[in-house]
Amino acid sequence: MGEVRTPGARVLCTLLAVTLLGTVCNNVLNVPLREISLDLGVPLPAGVLAVSSFALVLAVTMPLVGWVGDRVGRTRTLLVAQVLMACSMAGAALAPSLPVLAVCRGLQGLACAAAPPCVMGLLASLYGPRRRNRVMGAWAAANGVGQALGPPLGGLVAESLGWREIFWVLTPVSVLLVAALAWLVPAEPARPARLHWPGTITFTLGTALLMAAAALAPGATIPLPVLAGLAAAGTGLLTAYALLSRNVADPFIPPRLITETRFLRSGFAACAQMFCLGATLVAMPLYATGSLGLRTAMAGLLVFALPLTMAVLAGVVGVLSERTRPRWVLRAGLALLVVAEMAIGCYVGARGQSLAAVAALLAAIGCGVALVQTPAAAGATRSAAGSAGAALGLFNTLRFGGAALGVAWVGLMYPVVSPPVLFGGCAVFALAGLAVSFAGRNPAPG
Repeated sequence: MGEVRTPGARVLCTLLAVTLLGTVCNNVLNVPLREISLDLGVPLPAGVLAVSSFALVLAVTMPLVGWVGDRVGRTRTLLVAQVLMACSMAGAALAPSLPVLAVCRGLQGLACAAAPPCVMGLLASLYGPRRRNRVMGAWAAANGVGQALGPPLGGLVAESLGWREIFWVLTPVSVLLVAALAWLVPAEPARPARLHWPGTITFTLGTALLMAAAALAPGATIPLPVLAGLAAAGTGLLTAYALLSRNVADPFIPPRLITETRFLRSGFAACAQMFCLGATLVAMPLYATGSLGLRTAMAGLLVFALPLTMAVLAGVVGVLSERTRPRWVLRAGLALLVVAEMAIGCYVGARGQSLAAVAALLAAIGCGVALVQTPAAAGATRSAAGSAGAALGLFNTLRFGGAALGVAWVGLMYPVVSPPVLFGGCAVFALAGLAVSFAGRNPAPG
């Protein structure tokens, strides 16, 4: 038991590497998006589906995959997920059309859906409450490094070898993680868990329909009545889920846990932070390769300033959250995101040409994201819902759902609206997250 509570560095590095690969796969196509669209013969707004399909499936399936992790063991779930990841990346490299690429990217999203709830759950259970903020700081750092590596990696490989080679570069990494998970990470015992099928189906389908409406909105290829119908059906199914779960002994995710103050604040703040992150990481390469006239590789290096700042500050934020009130740190990050998103929108809208100024503003956004990410993750694992894989999956659904909405926002608005409006939408979402962080009574420390 002592070894389980105090795992070696190899276990920690393996779990963080799973997180790192998932984050890289999520954003590695952001920079070469223009080249992918041209190669597959589709308009740029439609090509955004290569990014949003990954985030859509990831966001929708995390609660269910989190439940599977509880049922069969988190380590086993991660291992199977990496096998699926390797196969779907090979399929994406060979994709002859956008629909095939989108399907392969969706399968990658399904594979990645195991990482957030299973890795967060393993870290929380193995390291305990006293080291929670620091461990979650390491987890946030892995996310930040992944965000930092993805855009420049995608840009450099696409420019020198072609965008399809991106997947051939990443496939061996996934294969190595299969071996590392099998040999290094101890298998968790399965926890018997009943599945309330009516609630699971209505929740998953409702979330899927809402996210599909958001993902399909860009490109003007789907009629507005169809999108409205998808959104209405999704809302209806989630309402049915809430009604079905009220008097059930073992609901898929107990509604009372979702509305608990610590979980609610953490989840909405994470959603707002990821909306800003997803939108900025897609919009800035488009502006950089468009109005700024940068090459694809250079645009990737410019955007590197944002996730690099996230990675550098993640550990610092973990220590800061231990020494002060985590909610103060979280609120400071949301406030910074409001200001920084408005500032970069105004600067790009004024056709500012200073790359140093753009990099500084991107670094400010990265700082805001870092200040939100660690306390939000620690708050979710510390909440009453934190021991349930499905609930941790829901927290990450809110995170990546925010990112998917941010990507869809860019696909819908670029280049129709001005940069102040596009980035102003990010600022409004961050402001909403800041407002929700004051909802309810402040939870007791611990």
